[in-house]
Amino acid sequence: MAEPVLVDPQALARVLSRLSRAEAAPWLHQEVARRMAQRLPVIRQPPQSWLDWWGFIGGGEAPVKAVLGAARRWVVEPTPALVQRSQEALRNPWWMLGRKQDVGKVMLDTDVPPGSAQMLWANMVLHASPQPLQMLAHWHAALAVDGFVMFSTLGPGSLRELREVYAACGWAEPHPPFTDMHDIGDQLVHGGFADPVMDQETVRLTWSSPQALLAELRSLGGHVGPTRHAGLRTPRWRERLLAALGERADAQGRIELSFELVYGHAFKAMPRPAPGAPVAVPLEQLRASLASRRGKPEGL
Repeated sequence: MAEPVLVDPQALARVLSRLSRAEAAPWLHQEVARRMAQRLPVIRQPPQSWLDWWGFIGGGEAPVKAVLGAARRWVVEPTPALVQRSQEALRNPWWMLGRKQDVGKVMLDTDVPPGSAQMLWANMVLHASPQPLQMLAHWHAALAVDGFVMFSTLGPGSLRELREVYAACGWAEPHPPFTDMHDIGDQLVHGGFADPVMDQETVRLTWSSPQALLAELRSLGGHVGPTRHAGLRTPRWRERLLAALGERADAQGRIELSFELVYGHAFKAMPRPAPGAPVAVPLEQLRASLASRRGKPEGL
Protein backbone atom coordinates (compact mmCIF):
# COMPACT_ATOMS: atom_id res chain seq x y z
CA MET A 1 0.00 0.00 0.00
CA ALA A 2 1.36 3.41 -0.99
CA GLU A 3 2.12 5.93 1.72
CA PRO A 4 -0.28 8.89 2.01
CA VAL A 5 1.17 12.14 0.68
CA LEU A 6 1.83 14.33 3.73
CA VAL A 7 4.56 16.56 2.29
CA ASP A 8 4.82 18.03 -1.21
CA PRO A 9 8.34 17.14 -2.48
CA GLN A 10 8.55 20.26 -4.67
CA ALA A 11 7.61 22.55 -1.80
CA LEU A 12 10.10 20.77 0.45
CA ALA A 13 12.84 21.22 -2.16
CA ARG A 14 12.23 24.98 -2.21
CA VAL A 15 12.32 25.17 1.59
CA LEU A 16 15.55 23.14 1.79
CA SER A 17 17.11 25.39 -0.83
CA ARG A 18 16.29 28.45 1.28
CA LEU A 19 17.50 26.85 4.52
CA SER A 20 20.80 25.90 2.84
CA ARG A 21 21.54 29.63 2.62
CA ALA A 22 20.88 30.28 6.31
CA GLU A 23 23.74 31.18 8.61
CA ALA A 24 22.95 28.34 11.01
CA ALA A 25 20.32 25.80 11.97
CA PRO A 26 17.01 27.20 13.26
CA TRP A 27 17.07 28.11 16.94
CA LEU A 28 14.35 25.59 17.82
CA HIS A 29 16.27 22.79 16.10
CA GLN A 30 19.38 23.66 18.09
CA GLU A 31 17.40 23.64 21.33
CA VAL A 32 15.79 20.28 20.54
CA ALA A 33 19.21 18.86 19.65
CA ARG A 34 20.53 19.98 23.04
CA ARG A 35 17.62 18.30 24.82
CA MET A 36 17.93 15.13 22.77
CA ALA A 37 21.67 14.91 23.48
CA GLN A 38 20.85 14.78 27.20
CA ARG A 39 19.33 11.34 26.47
CA LEU A 40 22.56 9.94 24.98
CA PRO A 41 24.09 8.79 28.30
CA VAL A 42 21.37 6.11 28.63
CA ILE A 43 22.98 4.25 25.70
CA ARG A 44 25.07 1.44 27.20
CA GLN A 45 27.61 1.18 24.37
CA PRO A 46 28.71 4.62 23.09
CA PRO A 47 29.13 4.56 19.30
CA GLN A 48 32.48 5.02 17.66
CA SER A 49 30.87 6.53 14.57
CA TRP A 50 27.55 8.22 13.87
CA LEU A 51 25.52 9.53 10.96
CA ASP A 52 24.19 13.07 11.35
CA TRP A 53 21.09 12.92 9.13
CA TRP A 54 20.30 16.30 7.56
CA GLY A 55 23.11 17.57 9.72
CA PHE A 56 23.21 21.27 8.81
CA ILE A 57 19.60 22.16 9.64
CA GLY A 58 19.53 19.63 12.47
CA GLY A 59 22.05 21.59 14.53
CA GLY A 60 23.24 18.54 16.45
CA GLU A 61 27.00 18.55 15.95
CA ALA A 62 28.01 20.48 19.08
CA PRO A 63 25.65 18.84 21.62
CA VAL A 64 26.42 15.33 20.38
CA LYS A 65 30.17 15.91 20.37
CA ALA A 66 29.91 17.24 23.93
CA VAL A 67 28.65 13.80 24.98
CA LEU A 68 30.37 11.41 22.56
CA GLY A 69 33.69 13.18 22.31
CA ALA A 70 35.84 11.76 19.54
CA ALA A 71 33.19 9.55 17.90
CA ARG A 72 33.48 9.86 14.12
CA ARG A 73 30.75 12.05 12.56
CA TRP A 74 29.50 11.54 9.01
CA VAL A 75 27.08 14.19 7.74
CA VAL A 76 24.18 13.10 5.56
CA GLU A 77 22.29 15.75 3.57
CA PRO A 78 19.19 15.60 1.33
CA THR A 79 20.34 17.98 -1.43
CA PRO A 80 23.60 18.96 -3.18
CA ALA A 81 23.21 22.52 -1.87
CA LEU A 82 23.12 21.28 1.71
CA VAL A 83 26.06 18.97 1.04
CA GLN A 84 28.02 22.02 -0.07
CA ARG A 85 26.83 24.02 2.94
CA SER A 86 27.94 21.29 5.35
CA GLN A 87 31.29 20.99 3.59
CA GLU A 88 31.79 24.74 3.99
CA ALA A 89 31.00 24.43 7.69
CA LEU A 90 33.69 21.75 8.04
CA ARG A 91 36.44 23.72 6.32
CA ASN A 92 39.14 25.15 8.51
CA PRO A 93 39.01 28.90 9.21
CA TRP A 94 41.54 31.12 7.47
CA TRP A 95 44.02 31.02 10.37
CA MET A 96 44.18 27.19 10.05
CA LEU A 97 44.67 27.00 6.28
CA GLY A 98 47.82 24.94 6.67
CA ARG A 99 45.92 22.08 8.28
CA LYS A 100 44.30 19.20 6.40
CA GLN A 101 40.73 19.86 5.27
CA ASP A 102 38.13 17.32 6.34
CA VAL A 103 35.26 17.89 3.91
CA GLY A 104 34.97 14.28 2.79
CA LYS A 105 32.68 13.45 5.70
CA VAL A 106 29.58 14.75 3.90
CA MET A 107 27.37 12.73 1.55
CA LEU A 108 23.90 12.71 0.01
CA ASP A 109 21.34 10.55 1.76
CA THR A 110 21.11 8.44 -1.40
CA ASP A 111 24.81 7.58 -1.14
CA VAL A 112 24.92 6.18 2.39
CA PRO A 113 26.41 2.65 2.35
CA PRO A 114 24.50 -0.08 4.23
CA GLY A 115 25.59 -0.76 7.78
CA SER A 116 27.46 2.54 7.91
CA ALA A 117 27.54 3.40 11.60
CA GLN A 118 26.55 2.47 15.11
CA MET A 119 24.31 5.49 15.64
CA LEU A 120 22.04 7.46 13.34
CA TRP A 121 21.04 10.89 14.68
CA ALA A 122 18.09 12.61 13.00
CA ASN A 123 16.95 15.82 14.67
CA MET A 124 13.67 17.41 13.49
CA VAL A 125 13.71 15.45 10.22
CA LEU A 126 10.92 12.86 10.16
CA HIS A 127 7.97 15.29 10.00
CA ALA A 128 9.51 16.91 6.90
CA SER A 129 9.85 13.66 4.95
CA PRO A 130 7.55 13.10 1.95
CA GLN A 131 7.81 9.35 2.64
CA PRO A 132 8.43 8.79 6.38
CA LEU A 133 8.10 4.98 6.18
CA GLN A 134 10.69 4.91 3.42
CA MET A 135 12.95 7.13 5.52
CA LEU A 136 12.67 4.72 8.45
CA ALA A 137 13.64 1.88 6.11
CA HIS A 138 16.60 3.95 4.90
CA TRP A 139 17.70 4.53 8.49
CA HIS A 140 17.42 0.82 9.24
CA ALA A 141 19.57 -0.10 6.24
CA ALA A 142 22.19 2.54 7.11
CA LEU A 143 22.78 1.17 10.61
CA ALA A 144 25.04 -1.68 11.55
CA VAL A 145 23.51 -4.56 13.48
CA ASP A 146 23.11 -3.52 17.15
CA GLY A 147 23.32 0.13 16.07
CA PHE A 148 20.59 2.52 17.13
CA VAL A 149 18.64 5.44 15.76
CA MET A 150 17.95 8.51 17.88
CA PHE A 151 15.54 11.06 16.48
CA SER A 152 13.12 13.88 17.21
CA THR A 153 10.12 15.16 15.30
CA LEU A 154 7.04 17.33 15.75
CA GLY A 155 3.93 15.74 17.20
CA PRO A 156 0.24 16.57 16.53
CA GLY A 157 0.09 18.99 19.48
CA SER A 158 2.38 21.38 17.60
CA LEU A 159 1.03 24.73 16.37
CA ARG A 160 -2.42 24.12 17.84
CA GLU A 161 -2.99 27.86 18.29
CA LEU A 162 -2.09 28.60 14.68
CA ARG A 163 -4.51 25.91 13.48
CA GLU A 164 -7.25 27.56 15.51
CA VAL A 165 -6.55 30.90 13.84
CA TYR A 166 -6.69 29.34 10.37
CA ALA A 167 -9.88 27.43 11.18
CA ALA A 168 -11.59 30.58 12.48
CA CYS A 169 -10.70 32.33 9.21
CA GLY A 170 -11.95 29.42 7.11
CA TRP A 171 -8.51 28.51 5.77
CA ALA A 172 -6.97 25.05 5.31
CA GLU A 173 -4.50 23.89 7.97
CA PRO A 174 -1.18 25.79 7.97
CA HIS A 175 1.08 22.73 7.99
CA PRO A 176 1.14 19.03 7.03
CA PRO A 177 -0.31 16.57 9.57
CA PHE A 178 2.06 15.46 12.32
CA THR A 179 2.17 11.79 13.38
CA ASP A 180 1.33 10.65 16.90
CA MET A 181 4.29 9.17 18.78
CA HIS A 182 2.51 5.85 19.37
CA ASP A 183 2.02 5.46 15.63
CA ILE A 184 5.70 6.22 15.06
CA GLY A 185 6.59 3.51 17.57
CA ASP A 186 4.46 1.03 15.63
CA GLN A 187 6.12 2.13 12.38
CA LEU A 188 9.56 1.49 13.89
CA VAL A 189 8.58 -2.07 14.81
CA HIS A 190 7.11 -2.74 11.38
CA GLY A 191 10.31 -1.30 9.89
CA GLY A 192 12.47 -3.89 11.61
CA PHE A 193 13.65 -1.89 14.64
CA ALA A 194 13.68 -3.40 18.11
CA ASP A 195 12.87 -2.00 21.56
CA PRO A 196 11.55 1.41 20.46
CA VAL A 197 11.24 3.96 23.24
CA MET A 198 9.10 7.04 22.61
CA ASP A 199 8.75 10.18 24.71
CA GLN A 200 7.34 13.67 24.27
CA GLU A 201 7.24 17.10 25.83
CA THR A 202 5.47 20.33 24.98
CA VAL A 203 7.40 23.58 24.64
CA ARG A 204 5.53 26.88 24.56
CA LEU A 205 7.19 29.87 22.94
CA THR A 206 5.99 33.45 22.93
CA TRP A 207 6.66 36.43 20.66
CA SER A 208 6.25 40.16 21.07
CA SER A 209 4.43 40.64 17.74
CA PRO A 210 2.72 38.66 14.95
CA GLN A 211 5.53 39.71 12.61
CA ALA A 212 8.18 38.21 14.90
CA LEU A 213 6.17 35.01 15.21
CA LEU A 214 5.86 34.58 11.44
CA ALA A 215 9.56 35.33 10.94
CA GLU A 216 10.44 32.57 13.43
CA LEU A 217 8.15 30.08 11.71
CA ARG A 218 9.72 30.91 8.35
CA SER A 219 13.16 30.19 9.79
CA LEU A 220 11.92 26.69 10.67
CA GLY A 221 10.95 26.00 7.06
CA GLY A 222 7.44 26.67 5.82
CA HIS A 223 4.17 25.05 4.84
CA VAL A 224 5.12 22.06 2.68
CA GLY A 225 1.81 20.21 2.84
CA PRO A 226 -0.22 19.39 -0.29
CA THR A 227 -3.17 21.47 1.02
CA ARG A 228 -1.25 24.76 1.08
CA HIS A 229 -2.47 27.67 -1.05
CA ALA A 230 -1.47 27.14 -4.68
CA GLY A 231 -0.35 30.70 -5.39
CA LEU A 232 1.05 33.75 -3.62
CA ARG A 233 -1.00 35.25 -0.83
CA THR A 234 -2.13 38.86 -1.09
CA PRO A 235 -1.15 41.72 1.23
CA ARG A 236 -4.80 41.83 2.38
CA TRP A 237 -4.62 38.17 3.41
CA ARG A 238 -1.41 38.81 5.34
CA GLU A 239 -2.95 41.77 7.16
CA ARG A 240 -5.90 39.57 8.15
CA LEU A 241 -3.52 36.92 9.48
CA LEU A 242 -1.51 39.48 11.47
CA ALA A 243 -4.69 40.88 12.96
CA ALA A 244 -5.98 37.43 13.91
CA LEU A 245 -2.69 36.56 15.58
CA GLY A 246 -2.59 39.89 17.37
CA GLU A 247 -6.00 39.19 18.89
CA ARG A 248 -4.50 36.20 20.69
CA ALA A 249 -1.93 38.28 22.59
CA ASP A 250 -1.99 37.95 26.37
CA ALA A 251 -2.05 40.79 28.91
CA GLN A 252 1.68 41.34 28.37
CA GLY A 253 1.23 41.53 24.60
CA ARG A 254 2.87 38.12 24.01
CA ILE A 255 1.57 35.60 21.45
CA GLU A 256 2.04 31.91 22.27
CA LEU A 257 2.53 28.83 20.12
CA SER A 258 2.92 25.24 21.35
CA PHE A 259 5.37 22.69 19.95
CA GLU A 260 4.97 19.02 20.81
CA LEU A 261 8.45 17.52 20.63
CA VAL A 262 8.54 13.76 20.10
CA TYR A 263 11.73 11.84 20.88
CA GLY A 264 12.47 8.25 19.96
CA HIS A 265 15.22 5.70 19.80
CA ALA A 266 15.35 2.06 18.71
CA PHE A 267 17.91 -0.61 17.89
CA LYS A 268 18.65 -2.55 14.75
CA ALA A 269 18.58 -6.15 15.93
CA MET A 270 19.99 -9.18 14.17
CA PRO A 271 17.26 -10.59 11.88
CA ARG A 272 15.43 -13.48 13.52
CA PRO A 273 15.11 -16.62 11.42
CA ALA A 274 11.99 -18.73 11.45
CA PRO A 275 12.06 -21.59 13.98
CA GLY A 276 14.32 -24.32 12.68
CA ALA A 277 15.57 -22.25 9.74
CA PRO A 278 19.33 -21.85 9.15
CA VAL A 279 20.87 -18.48 9.97
CA ALA A 280 22.46 -16.77 6.94
CA VAL A 281 24.26 -13.43 7.29
CA PRO A 282 25.39 -11.76 4.04
CA LEU A 283 29.13 -11.20 3.77
CA GLU A 284 28.50 -7.53 2.93
CA GLN A 285 26.59 -7.08 6.19
CA LEU A 286 29.40 -8.68 8.21
CA ARG A 287 31.98 -6.41 6.58
CA ALA A 288 29.83 -3.33 7.22
CA SER A 289 29.32 -4.30 10.85
CA LEU A 290 33.06 -4.85 11.40
CA ALA A 291 33.89 -1.56 9.65
CA SER A 292 31.42 0.36 11.82
CA ARG A 293 32.99 -1.07 14.97
CA ARG A 294 36.30 0.38 13.76
CA GLY A 295 34.58 3.75 13.40
CA LYS A 296 34.66 3.95 9.60
CA PRO A 297 31.63 3.39 7.36
CA GLU A 298 32.09 0.65 4.78
CA GLY A 299 33.03 2.04 1.38
CA LEU A 300 34.20 5.45 2.68
